[in-house]
Amino acid sequence: MADTAPSNTRKKTRNLWVLLGLALLAAALLLHYHDQAQVQIRMATVQRGELISTSSTNGQVEPAENFAAYSPKAATVKAVYVHEGEKVPAGKLLLALDDSSARSDLASAQAAMIGAQAALQALQHGGTRPEQITLTGNIDKAKAARAYAAATLATLQQLQKQGAASVSEVDSARRALATDDATLKVLGQQQSKNFAPIDLEHARANLANAQATYASALDVLRSEDVHAPFAGTVYSVLVQASDFVHAGQRLLQMADLKKMQIRAYFDEPEIGPLVVGMPVTIVWEAKPSRVWHGHLVRTPTTIVSYGTRNVGEALISVDDSDGTLLPNTNVTITVTLVDLHNALIIPREALRVDDSGDYVLQVVDGHLQRKPVKIGQINLTQVQVLSGLSENVVVALSAIDGSTLRSGLAVRRGD
Repeated sequence: MADTAPSNTRKKTRNLWVLLGLALLAAALLLHYHDQAQVQIRMATVQRGELISTSSTNGQVEPAENFAAYSPKAATVKAVYVHEGEKVPAGKLLLALDDSSARSDLASAQAAMIGAQAALQALQHGGTRPEQITLTGNIDKAKAARAYAAATLATLQQLQKQGAASVSEVDSARRALATDDATLKVLGQQQSKNFAPIDLEHARANLANAQATYASALDVLRSEDVHAPFAGTVYSVLVQASDFVHAGQRLLQMADLKKMQIRAYFDEPEIGPLVVGMPVTIVWEAKPSRVWHGHLVRTPTTIVSYGTRNVGEALISVDDSDGTLLPNTNVTITVTLVDLHNALIIPREALRVDDSGDYVLQVVDGHLQRKPVKIGQINLTQVQVLSGLSENVVVALSAIDGSTLRSGLAVRRGD
């Protein structure tokens, strides 16, 4: 009997351990099944922060106020008074051309203009002085002839009454008097208005043409000496003293390098969001540590071919140009399309769309719930939420195993 008691005790202890093991095994199996039922997902928390959207492209720097001097005619460069990079005040003499030919042209044009003025005045006042003297003499002769014809007619009419003159003689005398009257009338008209309307019009046209030729010759002469039209920097001198230049050849260029602008070229799909006034940052590879700032002053108005691209040309004003950005340099510009602060944002990956509209899958007590949302601005990685979510809630991004997420699914955070 004494041996039986210890044996029963050992048996009960062994059974107890077996039951405990089975319980632990069942708990492990239950936990494993529960873990298998929950989908591991990546999650994100709705937060407030900044949402910035930008668009970058290339552009070329140019002066906002540029002056280029061209040779008005073929000539020789007499002197060059400036060098590239020189800052000059307004009115400074920059370059001079040999003006002997221009002075000769001006003298010829002036003589032609004076001649045209004299011809018009002579026409308006009855012709030249010799013409006026000749006309006066002809009028005096016509008056004398008319007086003689009138006296002859009167005498013949008296003789006719006495029967001493025939009717034909009287008629002949009357016709002679009429002829003299007509001649005197024509000469009187010439004296009062010695031109036809078309003659006056032609004379006036000749004078206008002569005046225009003189003004053009004067402009050419003045252009032989090139002065700075404003204060700035001479950035290109293309000739030197004694060079022969052709008409229309560029001589030099100057600009105010503190007033620069950029012609930027945006690909066609990127034109839509552009608005005048948007801020811009500018980077030049030659000075990678510098950043300039500006703003859009003109958006594209048409699409043009630019190499292999279809682009719209926009104009950007450089706000902090200090003379460092050089004309014709190529730069990279970045336009800030959207700059929101304290916006309610979610990762773009959390946004889902179906026929019902935009929504997210919110994590609530370990399960996904569909939440319709109204969105605002979007960039490459973030979305602004206008309504439908509150700050600090958790939304689903994607399943670790790549499976499809749906409302009601049990989930847990994955690694």
